[in-house]
Amino acid sequence: MTVTLAVALIALALVDSTSFGTLLIPIWLLLAPGRLRAGRIAVYLTTIATFYLGVGILLVLGADTALTAVRSIDIPPVPLRIAQLILGALLIALSYRLEARAAQRAGNPGKIQLWRSRTMSGTGSAAGLMKLALVAAALEVATMLPYLAAVSLLANADLAWHLIGITLAAYCIVMTLPALALALARFAAHQRVDPLLQRINEWLSRNSAKALGWTVGGIGIGVMLNAAIALAFDPA
Repeated sequence: MTVTLAVALIALALVDSTSFGTLLIPIWLLLAPGRLRAGRIAVYLTTIATFYLGVGILLVLGADTALTAVRSIDIPPVPLRIAQLILGALLIALSYRLEARAAQRAGNPGKIQLWRSRTMSGTGSAAGLMKLALVAAALEVATMLPYLAAVSLLANADLAWHLIGITLAAYCIVMTLPALALALARFAAHQRVDPLLQRINEWLSRNSAKALGWTVGGIGIGVMLNAAIALAFDPA
């Protein structure tokens, strides 16, 4: 493996470490009030890293076949961009629905916050964390362009299979490092940071549903803009 490839993979892994599943959900879990069990955040991070490792290995194994199949499909770009516009519009419409639902539920204690507190304190099952990690990873794996780029680099590199596996495992570990660092800070400085975390937790509890709507709407706008720019400058 060249130094250039190693640096590129590390950079891509650090970008991936800021995604919804690898950073935002762990932060939300760490904001649970009271004493937390360190093993619970480890369960989440291990599950999501293992999932991506498995997906990466499958993608590398089938990369050549998949690329050949994609290149053989002759679909005009205009219909694809129109479908992209429709998808973006549907996402924006969904964002309004999510915001409306959040407004209806404002002021009611959320079951999800209760589940988080029980699970992270150890009184609830850890299986829910594994399910959460798998769902988060499955939902965003197709949109994690850095990871797909890393898999493509490895697929095109002249590496033995065991080196590809080790590299993918290291990549997935790097993806979880920022969340792991925050977890260590949370457990090491619990008394000092707990008041601030409680205030952040209260704010997120009130606004998490709205934030989901804003996020979905932002994704929809981005999808539509990408399609519109492509149609305007490269319609053929």
